Amino acid sequence: MASAPRSEIQTTVPALSPARPVIWPPRPHTTLSNGLEVVLVESHTIPKFTGQLFFRSGNAVVAATAPGIADMTATVVRTGTTARASRQIEEDLRRMGADLSSGAGADTSVVSFAGLVDFSNDLLASERMRKVLFGAHPYGTISPTEAQVESYRLDQLKDFYHQYYRPGNALLVMVGDFSPRAMLAQIESVFGSWAAGKVDEAPNPALPELHGRRVHLVHLPGSVQTQIVVGNRAITRKHPDWLRLTLANSIYGGAFNSRLVMNIREQKGYTYSPRSGVHPLRQHGYFTISAAVRNDVVAATLTEIFYEVDRMRSTPVGEEELADARNYLSGLFSLGLATQDGLAGQLATSTLERLPEDYLETYRERVLALTAADVLDAAQKYFDSANAQIVIVGDRAQLEAQAALFGNPEVYDAQGNRI
Repeated sequence: MASAPRSEIQTTVPALSPARPVIWPPRPHTTLSNGLEVVLVESHTIPKFTGQLFFRSGNAVVAATAPGIADMTATVVRTGTTARASRQIEEDLRRMGADLSSGAGADTSVVSFAGLVDFSNDLLASERMRKVLFGAHPYGTISPTEAQVESYRLDQLKDFYHQYYRPGNALLVMVGDFSPRAMLAQIESVFGSWAAGKVDEAPNPALPELHGRRVHLVHLPGSVQTQIVVGNRAITRKHPDWLRLTLANSIYGGAFNSRLVMNIREQKGYTYSPRSGVHPLRQHGYFTISAAVRNDVVAATLTEIFYEVDRMRSTPVGEEELADARNYLSGLFSLGLATQDGLAGQLATSTLERLPEDYLETYRERVLALTAADVLDAAQKYFDSANAQIVIVGDRAQLEAQAALFGNPEVYDAQGNRI
C-alpha cells in the first residue's frame, strides 16, 4: 500500500471542536412523609435503570467507638434479610439481570442497584497522613486495627444498621427509563412505611495545629519501594474557592499532562504514576500529592514536588496551559454524564452536599470562566508548602537520611506505634 505524501501528513494536533451543550433533564426532588429524600431522572437512552440509596452516616460517626463498623455493616447488609437468604438474593438478581452492591465511606453508606426496566504501601501512607492532618477527629481514622475487627460482633453491626439506616438520613437517586410519577408511586409503596428515626451527626472536634513542615516515616523493613504522600488541610465543595482549587490541582498533578507528571515521570523517570488530589469530605477537606518511587530517589522526588508547588504559588500559569486545563475539566465533567451511573453520581453528590440547585447546570460555564489569577490565588491559599506534612513509607535504613533533609523524622511502625 502506498503511503500518503509527506505534504499530506498532519504534523500538528487538531484544534478542539467547540464543547457541546449539556441538556439537563428535569429531576423531581421529593421528600416522603418519613423523611426519605427522592431524586428521579428520566433517561430513555437504554431500557435500564440505576439507583443509589445513600445514608448520611459512615465511618466517621462511629470512629471513636467502633472504627470500620460502617464498612462491615455495608458489606453484610446485602447478604440476607428476614425473608431472603443470600443465595436467594443472588439468584433473583441473576434472573432479573440486575446488580446490587453496597459500601461505606467517611460520611456516607450506600446501597447501589441497577437492572433492566423489564424488572424495574499506599494504605499505610494514607492512614498516617489522615492521622497527621486530623488527629483525634473521626477523619483521622481510616480503618480499624486487627484486634478491633476480631472483637466486633453481629449485634454491633445490627445496632449501626438500626441507628443510621433511617429514611430521614437517606437519599434515593434513580435514573432510568421510567415515568417519574409512576416510579414515585412505587417508591411510596415500598418505602413509605419505613419508620423514621433520629440520627446523630458525626462528632466534629477541634483539629490539631500544624506549624511548619514535618516528616513522618513509617518503617517497613526490606521494602524495595517507597510511598510518598505530601499533604495539607484544604476546603470542601461548599467553599467558594472549590472550583479554583480543582483547576489548580489539575494543572499541578491531577491530570496526565500535569506539571508533576511531566517532571518526575516523563523527564526524570522517578515514578510511573505520580498524582495530586483534592479530597472534599463533609466537614473538612485536604490536598495530597503522592508517588511510589525507588528508594534511592526519595529526596530527589520530594525536591521536585516542592519545586512544582512553589512554582504554582509564585508564577501565573500561561494562557495555553490554562485553556487546556479548563477544557479538560469541562470535558471530563461532560463524559461523566454519559452513563446512568455517572449522572446518578453527580446528582447524588450535589444533593448530599446541599449544593446550589444550579450547581451542575452551571459547572462548565464557571470552570471555563476561571482565570490565571484564580489559579494563583488557590495555589497560594491551599498548596501550603511551608506547613506541608510529609509521609514516607519504606525501609528506615535506606530512607531516614533522605527524610532528614526535609525535617526531623518521626518514625512509626506499620501499626502506627512510635519507634
